Amino acid sequence: MNPFTALHLPAAADLDDEQVRAAWRAIAAATHPDRADGGDPAAYAAAAAAYTQLRTSWGRSEALADLTAAMLPPPEPGPAAPGMPAWRAAAALPARIRHGRPARLAARTLTAATVALLAVTVIPGTPSAPAVVTGSFLWWALTIRGDLAPPPGR
Repeated sequence: MNPFTALHLPAAADLDDEQVRAAWRAIAAATHPDRADGGDPAAYAAAAAAYTQLRTSWGRSEALADLTAAMLPPPEPGPAAPGMPAWRAAAALPARIRHGRPARLAARTLTAATVALLAVTVIPGTPSAPAVVTGSFLWWALTIRGDLAPPPGR
């Protein structure tokens, strides 16, 4: 549904709040279900929904963007962007470490290893020991990306 059409407004970016409000009031007065002739409940509901969407400048810009996107032809499928092969990513890892933040990476690695070692020595044989080891490894794996330099080509 085109909210601009429902309020009999042009689909333009330069509409202001008062123009939208005036269009809403005119349509609401003509189609309200409480009128003596019964009004037009479907037209009133459509206009109410359109006014809800268009009453702010943000809503108008979103509706206009949706209309513009609907008018564009769908993008043609092209070849997928080739990813970096695993062997190439592994070969680039030493350079990413060297050009990144190697001291912070070493501190993270040492922290994760210390926590895992403490879990294995302090609480061995309990279900929580493997969970702590897994958690420390997972924390390390998810946080090292910020300490590495971007991959080549980015």
